[in-house]
Amino acid sequence: RRSKRRKNVAIAYETGLGDGAEQGTAEPQRPYWEPKDWRQQLERIREMRRNRDAPVDEMGVEKCYDSSAPPQVMRYQVLLSLMLSSQTKDQVTSAAMLRLRQRGLTVDSILQMDDATLGQIIYPVGFWRNKVKYIKQTTAILKQKYGGDIPRTVEELVKLPGVGPKMAHLAMNIAWDSVSGI
Repeated sequence: RRSKRRKNVAIAYETGLGDGAEQGTAEPQRPYWEPKDWRQQLERIREMRRNRDAPVDEMGVEKCYDSSAPPQVMRYQVLLSLMLSSQTKDQVTSAAMLRLRQRGLTVDSILQMDDATLGQIIYPVGFWRNKVKYIKQTTAILKQKYGGDIPRTVEELVKLPGVGPKMAHLAMNIAWDSVSGI
């Protein structure tokens, strides 16, 4: 009768000639794999993006917040613009953010606003009904737990309703000027 448990097998490697082991040097480096022609592709992308003339350059999330607002308000606006931008064209996100900012886009103003009004303001962003719910929930959490500011870590940001890892990394970069992963 065979045992169902696997038996551990010790693996020993022989040191061969020419591998550097006999001279006391480090193990040889394995060649690093790179995708075919990736450097050429990257250079082409850089060339295409040199003029910075895509919609994201004029009205992306980095352009949607009020740069003259206090830092805490600015960070909140960055997070909201990221939440609105998911599954939405930059032009639509920018227009929705402009309408929100015209009404005084702060944590308190969003908490005082009813869901129907918020929905009318952000429409036609993608999934606007869900985003109204997430914005209200997230804003309440920010007010209660963070004093109206946004969290300082990716781990805390992704715990907020409607905020995923990509948004969290972008928020860290734009709002906190901290590169965290993207």
